[in-house]
Amino acid sequence: MRKNPGIRERAEIILTILEELYPDPPVPLDHKDPFTLLVAVLLSAQCTDKRVNLTTPALFARADNPLAMVKVPVEEIQAIIRPCGLSPAKARAISGLSRILMDRHGGEVPASFEALEALPGVGHKTASVVMAQAFGHPAFPVDTHIHRLAQRWKLTDGRNVQQTEKDLKRLFPMEKWNTLHLQIIFYGREHCSARGCDGTICRLCRACFPNRTKPVSTRK
Repeated sequence: MRKNPGIRERAEIILTILEELYPDPPVPLDHKDPFTLLVAVLLSAQCTDKRVNLTTPALFARADNPLAMVKVPVEEIQAIIRPCGLSPAKARAISGLSRILMDRHGGEVPASFEALEALPGVGHKTASVVMAQAFGHPAFPVDTHIHRLAQRWKLTDGRNVQQTEKDLKRLFPMEKWNTLHLQIIFYGREHCSARGCDGTICRLCRACFPNRTKPVSTRK
């Protein structure tokens, strides 16, 4: 029985396999600029990317920039985005952040974590996605799926998503962060889902833990 790889070796195995499987991963949320990406990421909270992509065309046909969005009644925004869930709060946030972008940022999405996180409905994860995917700034957005996989692969102790982000940033080169978080998302969906792999089945789990025999439980 050979020894399970250490954490640094596991990180290298994960990076190698993910780059082989997903050399150029696409951004899952359909968008055309930083504003439409920001709105799409906000809508994706507790909602699938697929559902968001089915919903945003109608919303963006109505308003695809802050100036147009502030003119749309909150009730109308809510009606359009209802399939995404949490529509009252999300509609208020979309309307509110559009107004702030007009009033304080010249109608443009700011390329700063501080300014983004000051917008209604925008937390650190949403800001990280926008900074990474809209502006190319090194960031490592950690959602519940990445949080779960990082625990399953023993890259973090899983105390919370904030700790997971810090641990992943320490393990992987900064120039890999923006692509790697997408690669992990795609791999989790296709090969290492909550129901599809218990920590012993998929290629990465077997490569990282050849001696693992019991299912792995993770914290949310």
